Amino acid sequence: MKEFILTKQETEKTVLVGLITPAQNEAKANEYLDELAFLAETAGAQPVKKFLQRLDTPNSRTFVGTGKLQEIKEYIAENEIGMVIFDDDLSSKQVQNIERELQVKILDRTSLILDIFAARAQTANAKTQVELAQYQYLLPRLTRLWTHLERQRGGIGMRGPGETQIETDRRIILDKISRLKEELQHIDRQKSMQRKNRGKMVRVALVGYTNVGKSTLMNLMSKSEVFAENKLFATLDTTVRKVIIDNLPFLLTDTVGFIRKLPTHLVESFKSTLDEVRDADLLLHIVDISHPAFEEQIEVVNRTLQEVCNSADKPMIIVFNKIDAFTYIEKAPDDLTPRTRENISLEELKETWMAKMHDNCIFISAHEKTNIEELKEMLYQRVKEIHTTRFPYNDFLFQKYETDEE
Repeated sequence: MKEFILTKQETEKTVLVGLITPAQNEAKANEYLDELAFLAETAGAQPVKKFLQRLDTPNSRTFVGTGKLQEIKEYIAENEIGMVIFDDDLSSKQVQNIERELQVKILDRTSLILDIFAARAQTANAKTQVELAQYQYLLPRLTRLWTHLERQRGGIGMRGPGETQIETDRRIILDKISRLKEELQHIDRQKSMQRKNRGKMVRVALVGYTNVGKSTLMNLMSKSEVFAENKLFATLDTTVRKVIIDNLPFLLTDTVGFIRKLPTHLVESFKSTLDEVRDADLLLHIVDISHPAFEEQIEVVNRTLQEVCNSADKPMIIVFNKIDAFTYIEKAPDDLTPRTRENISLEELKETWMAKMHDNCIFISAHEKTNIEELKEMLYQRVKEIHTTRFPYNDFLFQKYETDEE
């Protein structure tokens, strides 16, 4: 696992590489590289330059063309770069060819995300899930650097006649994957029992793209101290807190954030974490309204909820966060060019989304605590509806409480 780990003492200068393709225009490619740069910084690296090339499809040998690879090589030599990160997954052959040419460490988007997850995992559950994802990532790439794994097992009776080193390594990794899956099944059973023991209390889950402010909002709503910072994947372990609004208790869950191009095997290994979303009665979809691509982020989350959690049809409130950071450029009266996302004001976005979502969206700033009381009132009404459907005899108590409050 050592090749994934970057410590704070090892801040490495890195360059980022992406492609402009028929399916991904230049603006989109630059946006993805900006996100890749944020991932690199979160992992402890220092991005110093971005390289983009226009190709119909990635080069099967070196991802980019020969000329672009030579340009990257020259830049690396002149600036003492120790690592190159590619925005898409690389095959084992591509990694070998690129490393041979550039003579520096080569990572792709998936290995970078795995590095961050490995550094952020705190509990045994999260560490097991990350380790499983790492082995699943490494299995098809055994021809790269993985050798002499038999030392981790003890050799007598463990190596078949005529078996090559790569076959031995593959068998050892498959054994480890099998063992980790068994461990996760045991963890899943434990967590399932924990969820059952919580009874029929209404469950609300915070979902959203990574770094949209879920943990900050969790701290506000539950008055707890969930770790939150301006980095990607600050939260890996699911946190559940009991929250009481007026006289109404419910469970609030903070979950791992989603991201574009999230590795499939990483999502699969985090099944037990995502079960909290599957079991939720109501989803609070947190959105960073200040991000220029917030609508695409909404689509990524909704697609992931459907594909992984089968939860796209659950009752949902969209919470547009970070209104304090929202900016836009007002077009001049004589500017006849079409308006873009950067020219739309917050008030226009509010009208658009409130018309689309009716009473199921709200605009807040968790950092500035703007409209938090309005969010609590909206949440109270939604949770009360679910609660009284589940416990009809409590409806009278709510009516009496609300009358006394008035």
